[in-house]
Amino acid sequence: MVVGKEVGMKYILIIIIVLFSIILWSIINDKNRIKKIKNQLKNEWGKVPDEEYISEKFESLKSYYLSNVDDRLDVDDITWNDLDLDQIYMMLNNTSSAIGEEYLYALLRKPCFSSEELTERNRLIKFFGTNEEKRISLQLKLSQMGKLRSISVFEYINRLGEQKAQNNLIHYLMAGGLVLSLLYVFVNPGLGGICTVVFIANNIIRYYKRKAQIDSYLTVFSYIIRLLDSVKGITKLDIPEIKIYNDMLKNDSNIFKKFKKGSRMLVTKNTSGNFMDIFIDYFRMLFHVDLIKFNSMLNFLNSRRETLNRIFVNVGYLDSMIAAASFREMMDYYCEPELSKDGKPNLQVTDLYHPLIDHPVTNSINEDQCILITGSNASGKSTFIKTLAINTILSQTIYTSLSTSYKASFFQIYSSMALRDNIFTKESYYIVEIKSLKRILDRVNNDIPTLCFVDEVLRGTNTLERIAASSRILETLAKRNTLVCAATHDIELTHILGNFYSNYHFQERILDHEIIFDYKLHQGKAVSKNAIKLLGILGYPADMIEDAEKAADDFLTNGEWKQI
Repeated sequence: MVVGKEVGMKYILIIIIVLFSIILWSIINDKNRIKKIKNQLKNEWGKVPDEEYISEKFESLKSYYLSNVDDRLDVDDITWNDLDLDQIYMMLNNTSSAIGEEYLYALLRKPCFSSEELTERNRLIKFFGTNEEKRISLQLKLSQMGKLRSISVFEYINRLGEQKAQNNLIHYLMAGGLVLSLLYVFVNPGLGGICTVVFIANNIIRYYKRKAQIDSYLTVFSYIIRLLDSVKGITKLDIPEIKIYNDMLKNDSNIFKKFKKGSRMLVTKNTSGNFMDIFIDYFRMLFHVDLIKFNSMLNFLNSRRETLNRIFVNVGYLDSMIAAASFREMMDYYCEPELSKDGKPNLQVTDLYHPLIDHPVTNSINEDQCILITGSNASGKSTFIKTLAINTILSQTIYTSLSTSYKASFFQIYSSMALRDNIFTKESYYIVEIKSLKRILDRVNNDIPTLCFVDEVLRGTNTLERIAASSRILETLAKRNTLVCAATHDIELTHILGNFYSNYHFQERILDHEIIFDYKLHQGKAVSKNAIKLLGILGYPADMIEDAEKAADDFLTNGEWKQI
């Protein structure tokens, strides 16, 4: 009996020494981790974030946005895809938390029509861009939450009602049995050891079986705890510029004080982990403390979902504004837009450029009338209208235009550009295209002007019907509360729509048997026939080329084609 007690005391002493060493090492590790994160935040500022995106990731990012879709005012799926806004989002996403990621995605899809709201966004963006120390202190708190690979925090918060809490009795019995078997080691080391091994094996197997059933919810619960810890840290920061948000976060987080008690057993304190977290992980497996805590917390969270969503919005908003400030930092130049709700729809932009193009050619435009752009393939038509559309969205979301000057009306924004056949519904390109254009016509209204971008109207049908139908569609749009920017190869439209559309074009020249584009927007209709000249470069017969050029000249002069 005495020998057993001595062995037990020896084990206890070893455990105490190991625990003390783990705690000490954990403290040192945490300090080094914080220092590393600070350096990382400084180095990544104003640079394209190095993030990995899988299809599941993008699906999870959409959840918050999909909970509050406005079919009329939002950037819809067609426009989002036309403008490659996934790429713009990835460029912008210098957020520190999963909540910030989801909120930023929704922000970019919801153009703002309030000058007051955009002014407030701009205030925060400018503050975060010019106050590194305070910004980093906030980013450190936000980064404690971390990011999730393929789970939407918002979605699971609002799906908690689907998960039912289980009775904790079985977990208490398994945990109690393990404790008793450990204590019995001091009485009978042999039998106590066998019982301990049996309970350890049973508890681990039962733990992973139950955890597999609620793993996604456990992940989100852990995230919620980290969120509440981060919010507590944010409210303690001395940043007067975000006081209004701090006050709201403090009031809402106070409701969760009871909820957080004992939460250390459920959640890893930081996303990078340390030795203490490893130890607690084993403790969870053996004693099921996280499963017990999960059941007791589930009902509480369901009754406080509205408050939790409010915390989500405030945290996501601040994180998004930091990302917008970083985006401004990486740009060569930008301006703060001047937006108006008065007068005829108008657009005045100087030295505009595309954020995804290296060494972009800038362009300017000043119009209060619809725009028709002509020019050959690859001359810059599609890129220009995409650039204009992207900057309109950025101006009404993060109050940032990639130009030296941007003055415009508030717009709802639609495009019909990168369309394709739908093999699932067996719809032809033409059907897909006219449906796309019809959705724009259906959403035009007298309250908010529509800015729409169309590339090659009705390219999916024959020339005669294309020109006849597209000219009437563009005319109808022009007569409504709409500013249209359309690119086309059909020079006939510049004649037909002369009373409704201002004409612009992109041009090119042939030099040393090579086609050269300047990618500059020029006023007037396209008059070059370099497409015909290219036939000569490729060795087509000279008399055929001469006849083609003469036929084109005759059409431009007389407005009709001669029979061959």
